[in-house]
Amino acid sequence: MKILISNDDGYQATGIVALYEALKDIADVEVVAPEQNNSAKSNALTLHTPMYVQTAANGFRYINGTPADCVHIALTGLLGYRPDLVVSGINNGANMGDDTIYSGTVGAAMEGYLFGIPAIAFSQTEKGWAHIDAAGRRARALVQQLMPSIAKPGHPWLLNVNIPNLPDAELKQTKVVRLGRRHAAERVITQTSPRGETMYWIGSAGPAKDDSDGTDFHAAKQGHVCLTPLHVDLTEHAQLPHWAERMAKLESIGA
Repeated sequence: MKILISNDDGYQATGIVALYEALKDIADVEVVAPEQNNSAKSNALTLHTPMYVQTAANGFRYINGTPADCVHIALTGLLGYRPDLVVSGINNGANMGDDTIYSGTVGAAMEGYLFGIPAIAFSQTEKGWAHIDAAGRRARALVQQLMPSIAKPGHPWLLNVNIPNLPDAELKQTKVVRLGRRHAAERVITQTSPRGETMYWIGSAGPAKDDSDGTDFHAAKQGHVCLTPLHVDLTEHAQLPHWAERMAKLESIGA
């Protein structure tokens, strides 16, 4: 099996090194990751700036682009083959609820999914890399469990996995859950530059708003590894008849 690894924290991040070490003995693994931290870059692609591929001393390749750039370039020419699985992470902090919309970790995995390849985004629920080796072992175990289905042709899938920062003995079994929701982000932070100009910093993510039983927030608090299947279709299917009727009425009035 061939696995492509990327992330959004950069090729030197503790999480991607741990993920590589966890998977290198069970598959042919290559790393193509951003040169710098690219958190919250979502699915952004770089279209107006040239990008360059460099190789680090440990063999990891890195690109001066976004997480999605890295996977896109890898899959459209850099690798020279089609991997069986795209894995992103392990992210330094949670990607639960609304985080998935902004997450570069999820964006990298989603880029693989858009190319028809099964993909997994791995994150730790707290920042700081505590118990990262345990998280790597859980990631390895999940990949091994999924290998039979990866080897079979069929519809690709996209999984978002959050692992609590706990030692092996305290990590509970994987729980399949839905995304929760966060409150709106904290207020923007302003500072004055040395030139007297106002600088703006995006505020912290809001606290959990929907952390009820069955959500990723709730399961993580209980010490469970959280697995959420994702999809890309943003259509609000239940509202299609409502908007069709509403537009028909508006057009009839304007006719």
